[in-house]
Amino acid sequence: KFRKKRPLKKLSERELLVLESEIGSALFGEIPKGHRREFFCLDEKIWMWHEEWIDSKRKLKTHTIKYEVTDRGILKTQPGPRYSYLEGDELRNFSIATQMYYEQVARQVYKRDPETGEKLV
Repeated sequence: KFRKKRPLKKLSERELLVLESEIGSALFGEIPKGHRREFFCLDEKIWMWHEEWIDSKRKLKTHTIKYEVTDRGILKTQPGPRYSYLEGDELRNFSIATQMYYEQVARQVYKRDPETGEKLV
């Protein structure tokens, strides 16, 4: 069986995803009290945004958005289902967020320079 090389071998892929998501969730400002937010890169083409909270009627509410990198652009899939390609400010903001995510995850989780991939000292 072929094993994938991972820099933090003691952690499962799910545990690494949780660490990455903690960084991703903070990129969009303060998380409202009682909310849980996740933003992470699932694989080389899929990004996920998930938020959940308890509403005033004490019912769990969730909102999940999948962003898929395609040849045509970034396809946004929302519940409904609703599909659209990112444009304008939304596309710019997504690009900035993903760049910040890569930089912060490389430094904080994997202890690597995001430009060179070299280990940080």
